[in-house]
Amino acid sequence: MNILIRVDNLSDPRIALFLEEHIKDMRSVSPPESKHALDLEGLKQPEVTFWTAWIDDHLVGCGAIKRLDDEHAELKSMRTSQSWRRSGVASALLQHIIGESRRLGYQQLSLETGSMPFFEPARAFYARHGFKCCPPFNEYQEDPNSVFMTLEIGPR
Repeated sequence: MNILIRVDNLSDPRIALFLEEHIKDMRSVSPPESKHALDLEGLKQPEVTFWTAWIDDHLVGCGAIKRLDDEHAELKSMRTSQSWRRSGVASALLQHIIGESRRLGYQQLSLETGSMPFFEPARAFYARHGFKCCPPFNEYQEDPNSVFMTLEIGPR
């Protein structure tokens, strides 16, 4: 399997459809006050770097980081296409994003995910990649619907 991972400007209409599925999934299981997924416009902000993963001409995954400060970024919008789950796409994408985050000088990568059973596979996935539970970071507040995780990725 040859995965091409690239920084993306979000102009391809397939990306908008892919992200709309992500937002729909999040809305179906998360109360509105606990939905933290960025929409298309949110992902186009200058503090966000967005990547897509492709196999041949098929969009199979995406992920982003949002700059919080010079040393800390937040992982956002990680998603793998339904038909490519458990195939290694998410791991390849996450490893790429961690490497790029380190290259950009970040020392810490944090994320927010849901606490509901729907999100258990995501929490287990991040734990397998070294993320540990942590208190809310940046502007997040304690929320029974959220789990916060972080990974120290080392000095510049």
